[in-house]
Amino acid sequence: MNAPLIRYVEPVFRPPSEAESLILPVTDGCSWNACTFCEMYTAPQKAFRARSEDEVLTSIRQVGERYGSRVRRVFLADGDALVLPTRRLLAILEAIKTHLPTVHRVSSYCLARNLKKKTVAELTSLREAGLRMAYLGAESGDDLVLEKVKKGETHDSTRAALDKLGEAGITRSVMILNGLGGQIYSNQHADHSARLANATQPEFLSTLVVSFPQGEARFRADFPEWEALEQAGLFREMERFLSQLELRRTVFRSDHASNFLILKGTLGADKERLLAQVRQAIDDPGGAPLRPDWARGL
Repeated sequence: MNAPLIRYVEPVFRPPSEAESLILPVTDGCSWNACTFCEMYTAPQKAFRARSEDEVLTSIRQVGERYGSRVRRVFLADGDALVLPTRRLLAILEAIKTHLPTVHRVSSYCLARNLKKKTVAELTSLREAGLRMAYLGAESGDDLVLEKVKKGETHDSTRAALDKLGEAGITRSVMILNGLGGQIYSNQHADHSARLANATQPEFLSTLVVSFPQGEARFRADFPEWEALEQAGLFREMERFLSQLELRRTVFRSDHASNFLILKGTLGADKERLLAQVRQAIDDPGGAPLRPDWARGL
């Protein structure tokens, strides 16, 4: 039996918008992996390690030999490819350009902490080499909530990373977790998350609902006062968040499988329409485009 072109370590994750992309692991796991709300990389086989440069470059070459003209997008996995040195990332991007010449976008997840040692000039060189988009899970703009969930970031450190990416011309897709502050911190979570988005003006902004498929024990160990928001509470938090957004041209999506309420639009052009949808859901849940229960968690 022939060896696989790419060695995957399950489970494999990627953003919903990368469904048709080639998933190319350049690391395994997440270099931080301490966030108590995240179960993506907690399995033993997902312990963090950088893959060898030879393995990654060989995979790119072999995929190019078999599928080179069919690949349009590449997503660099796992949790934070930008932890790798710039030199190594440039070598990977150059190999993609050589062996997968029809690729027009390379993207990856990004931890804010991993940009502290990268200059704008380095990030600009990565963008020029093909890295077009970075997905950054801000989760919250509130320092207390970030501390409670062991994110390892602050409002200011997240803002600095997003500003650096923006200055380098790399498209930013920012994720906020609806309900992460629970009942007690819901308002400040919404307020400061909106403040973060307004300050950075990301090209894409999305919200997911915090959930715990493996149970809440790990999360509650450091956040014992957390109480989940019911559906109506999530909607009210979303209304508070949206009402404070002052975005000029940000594509907004709240249509992940975890979301109860499906929202899509461009902010600020569609702000009033989106707010009207949320308010309708608060007043009359049966009249709003809610995601059916069977679809949540897919």
